[in-house]
Amino acid sequence: MAGTASETAALSRVMVKHARDAFVDQPTLDASWRTLNYLARPNFAEACRESDAFIELLQRLGCSVDTAPADRSVGPDSIYVHDPVVVTPRGAVLCNMGKAARSSEPAALRGALKAAGVPILGAIKGTGRVEGGDVVWLDDGTVAIADGYRTNAEGIRQFTALVGADVREVITVPLPHWNGPDDVLHIMSFISPIAPDIALVYSRMMPVPFRNRLLDAGLRLIEVPDEEYDSMGCNVLAVRPGVCVALDGNPKTRRRLDAAGCEVHLYQGRHISAPGCGGPTCLTRPLARG
Repeated sequence: MAGTASETAALSRVMVKHARDAFVDQPTLDASWRTLNYLARPNFAEACRESDAFIELLQRLGCSVDTAPADRSVGPDSIYVHDPVVVTPRGAVLCNMGKAARSSEPAALRGALKAAGVPILGAIKGTGRVEGGDVVWLDDGTVAIADGYRTNAEGIRQFTALVGADVREVITVPLPHWNGPDDVLHIMSFISPIAPDIALVYSRMMPVPFRNRLLDAGLRLIEVPDEEYDSMGCNVLAVRPGVCVALDGNPKTRRRLDAAGCEVHLYQGRHISAPGCGGPTCLTRPLARG
């Protein structure tokens, strides 16, 4: 099957992990949600209902949905299926997680990717670290990768070698300390491409050279207001150019997207998104676009 080197082309196939499979071990969830730095304990029944509705929304928007199976080797964070793997035009790169509690997730997804017909291009190994939320395709030949607490220089080197001729340029984007190594901070914490020429951003977090690069490339930047950053206002999933899925509860960001001519579809994520600070991009791993 075709892979993807885009964040905004029509999303034809996507992988998710249903809450019933991510939170299957409820005693572990009871014991671990605080150590995972969740803001609250997800309610299992409500999380399952939200997962059902989220998957139905993706299907209504034209996405074929593959589901990753339950696996006792991984924990509740495995619901955020975006991070353990990066899909490229020639196949999947299995990541090596910067968050130690998620270290088993890439291997656990290998079988699900194989079942979905996605070839494994390679894996980040040794001291290299890469998480999927730190990788953003800016166009079909340019990829931006964060250098921070979840992804490091050795991981970027290995990823660059694996993608090879598929990429003209890899842009390294240094991340700030922000709230420290235990916080969830990825490059996608402050940028979500909406269309080839539009991105939703939180500029206060962006390195100036990277922001200038986007402006020089002709991107229109839609700013997330300060009061909606912590509620994941900047985390949206493009399902086709100008059409996106967003977490309910950020009305100012929604109005700014509407004013830019974007079509926004909302979902409820009080139990699948808010506790672990993972929005719609985190809940999905695009497998094919275009």
